[in-house]
Amino acid sequence: MELLNRTKEVLHDLIGFPTVSTDSNQALIAYAANLLSDCGAKVDLVAAPCGTKANLFATFGPEVDGGILLSGHSDVVPVTDQNWTSDPFTMTEREGRLYGRGTCDMKGFIAGILALAPRFATRVTTRPLHVALTYDEETGCLGAQHLAQTLQDRGLTPGVAIIGEPTNMRIIEGHKGCYEYSTHFRGLEGHGSAPEAGVNAVEFAVRYVNHLLDLKHMLRSMAPDGSPFVPPWTTVNVGALHGGVAHNVIASKAQVDWEMRPVQTSDADFVKSALNQYCETNLLPEMRAVFPAARIELETIGEVAGLVPTHHNEAKQIVSALTGSNSAELVAFGTEAGIFQALGTDVVVCGPGSIEQAHKADEFLSLDQLSLCIDMLERLGSKLSD
Repeated sequence: MELLNRTKEVLHDLIGFPTVSTDSNQALIAYAANLLSDCGAKVDLVAAPCGTKANLFATFGPEVDGGILLSGHSDVVPVTDQNWTSDPFTMTEREGRLYGRGTCDMKGFIAGILALAPRFATRVTTRPLHVALTYDEETGCLGAQHLAQTLQDRGLTPGVAIIGEPTNMRIIEGHKGCYEYSTHFRGLEGHGSAPEAGVNAVEFAVRYVNHLLDLKHMLRSMAPDGSPFVPPWTTVNVGALHGGVAHNVIASKAQVDWEMRPVQTSDADFVKSALNQYCETNLLPEMRAVFPAARIELETIGEVAGLVPTHHNEAKQIVSALTGSNSAELVAFGTEAGIFQALGTDVVVCGPGSIEQAHKADEFLSLDQLSLCIDMLERLGSKLSD
């Protein structure tokens, strides 16, 4: 009960940092750095290129290769236009649940790590235990990619990584990739009464989306035989379409935000190639016939590789022993796991809470799930002692 109460206190503090991806995470990172360093961890803070965010990388125990990494992202999604019944950035406890933005995705896991830091400091002696807190997972896993490059530059490769995304404490050994893009359209503004004199970027963006949806349906028939994912094919989602300024003005600018979750890289190559051909053959000639400077530009927000199941996975073995679960599953949602796997690290995803609660109003984490997470982390600390 003492550990649970301490974890709740830390989680309350973490929820109070409104680390929406568009904003800074530095206050939360400083808070975590102080807790970890006070316990004797070696803490490194690496600033993001933007200068307003940072990764944290801390180590308990010997400073050698092959350690165990506990990783979580510090950012959360916005609460804009969501109907919360309580302040999303003040943790509220009701009927065995902890409510607040980020409780399950994924500050609950981080709170467990920080609450157990004093025990890690005294117990971890046989193998390094690393803690990573990253920025901008929700917008392309930018922080984890930055951290991976930092580790490569330092010649440090963790042997095992446990990514604490919400899985109901189930062991996840594989998931699809997550590729995010914004496509920008530049046309020619004009008066709405003379549409032939302008190039309406919104209209061409709509045609682009329609073609993307055609490709989305084609991908269903391209699912690999025996694909273990649900659904078994590569999915496409159009998240937003922005453009225009008024009813009677031809829109000169538009933007389509979209993503795909490939089950195989060839699907991603197919979609991008087909879209490029459609733009070059159909859309751009029409646009430039009226306005030669018209353009369509694809911006890559992030292309994050999936987590590939492997025959030998020490991370799966360790977490199985810690949780008592002998099974491992696959999920459709993406995480930072594939980035660490690319370093040569054995990786699983396992954390408290349900992905079904993530990104919604009244996001919550049950006390039962948080307790299971604390138990796993406490056993891990004991495993790394003499």
